[in-house]
Amino acid sequence: GQQVKWSFEELRSLSRKAANVLSEACGLQRGDRVVAVLPRVPEWWLVNVACMRAGIVFFPGTSQLTAKDILYRLQASKAKCFITDETLAPAVESVLPESQFLKSKLIVGQGNRDGWLNFKDLL
Repeated sequence: GQQVKWSFEELRSLSRKAANVLSEACGLQRGDRVVAVLPRVPEWWLVNVACMRAGIVFFPGTSQLTAKDILYRLQASKAKCFITDETLAPAVESVLPESQFLKSKLIVGQGNRDGWLNFKDLL
């Protein structure tokens, strides 16, 4: 129910910080792939612009994906990072043993989860 408004200046600054999170905390480089499955939150746009800024390939996904769908996308894309919220994190964790390319996981939201980096904390 909250509304978030960013000026272009704020988006520029925040996307720079988000690109640094992807590059430094997640260890991603130009050409690496990221799967982002988020509901309609402002961070979706921030991650999208940050990927463009850092030369990272952005794969969006709907929050209605099942664990089987997530595994397929991880294997097909060879993504090194997965970005989601607290509700989809368990589905991602259930397919981790079969996703050999995944190196980092970012969670968007207030909560913390073992093995996940918190996007807002790093930002």
